[in-house]
Amino acid sequence: MARQRPGRAKSIGLGILGLGVVGGGVYRALSQKAAVLAERAGGPLTVEAILVRDLKKGRAVQPPPRLLTTDPKDVLGNPRVDVVVELLGGEQPALEYIQEALRSGRHVVTANKDVLAKHGAQLLALGRERDVGLQFEASVGGGIPIIGSLLHDLLANNLTAVYGIINGTTNYILTKMAREGLDFAPALKQAQDLGYAEADPSHDIQGTDAAYKLAILATLAFHTQVRPEDVYREGIERLASRDFRYAQELGYAIKLLAIAKAEEGAIQARVHPVFLPQDYPLAKVDGVFNAVQVEGDLVGPLLFQGQGAGALPTASAVVADIIHAAKDIRQGGPATPLPLLNDSRPVRPMAEVRTRYYLRLSVSDQPGVLAQIAQVLGEQQISIASVIQKEVYEEAQTAELVIMTHKAREDAFQEALRRLALLSVVSEVGNYVRVEG
Repeated sequence: MARQRPGRAKSIGLGILGLGVVGGGVYRALSQKAAVLAERAGGPLTVEAILVRDLKKGRAVQPPPRLLTTDPKDVLGNPRVDVVVELLGGEQPALEYIQEALRSGRHVVTANKDVLAKHGAQLLALGRERDVGLQFEASVGGGIPIIGSLLHDLLANNLTAVYGIINGTTNYILTKMAREGLDFAPALKQAQDLGYAEADPSHDIQGTDAAYKLAILATLAFHTQVRPEDVYREGIERLASRDFRYAQELGYAIKLLAIAKAEEGAIQARVHPVFLPQDYPLAKVDGVFNAVQVEGDLVGPLLFQGQGAGALPTASAVVADIIHAAKDIRQGGPATPLPLLNDSRPVRPMAEVRTRYYLRLSVSDQPGVLAQIAQVLGEQQISIASVIQKEVYEEAQTAELVIMTHKAREDAFQEALRRLALLSVVSEVGNYVRVEG
């Protein structure tokens, strides 16, 4: 497409792919705030076409019928469209449409974490090749301005760590379990009844959503491509109300934490439940809120917190990206070059990660039990920090032990779990949770 000469204030044409919850919020914001957005973008922003699946479907927002189409060519091939705004979600056909838009010289704004996590490096390279922008602030954290901070504001820093609570569904469930003493199943049911969890919540509760978002954050933070399959993940299904009770007694909160660290020439990338000290900032992020903590050599720790989902917070990020794209077009190209990525730092296998552990065991209530458990742990070079005997079940002649360890390798701890389960004095390995902070 022909590039606009700097200084001209002609209308920037927008083509929107998708008019669901987010797309509707974006269209509403563009319509209701047209004057102020035009002032901030340096000229008018005009929606030229909107791709929908069904022209007859009832919608919360009602654009003029002339804008609606079921043919993607009416957006991607429209000569009046300067910026394509992809809000379809899912990998396909969104990826195909983004690629086509970039190849045609159009700037792209997207909220699609699936596409960015799996194909971000390729799309960034395509944007550089065509000298057009790819904006994706809304792909992680809704309205939290974390992507722009990693792309621009923190470039002077050598970033060492990114920690994130980046799935509102799981954070809501864990908050309910902590505050109300609920087990996982009833807490999930409550989240579903309130609309915070989908009918099929597996993408959230198994950690997949958070893993995709962490892949994007880690890629930008460390300038090394991190793919979703590189991210180790565990969900929250194993957690029980007693784990929260014991965590609180020990001074911890339980969160599903996304963790990326740069260390010794490699990168850690993992998503799983953790014990966090109660005075740790991320431990205080509750409900459906999201937060990302970034650590840099110059700025130290920075915490970004806010609403991580929903029509309005996500629309905030999308519309801000549209404004940036419009400014880039009027200035003759991307204001800041898209980042170059490399594969110089491998992602460390989870087996090599060292961390501390909380371990809950059901054991025989008899002398010598702790000695046998300590021997198994010791053989794997796992040092015990503390042991607390909790419940005693006289009829079954069992007791519950809570063990906190010092740092140990993941593979050694998993082998210890296997051997503990074989001990005659251990009736059940109840649960384990890694300890951070």
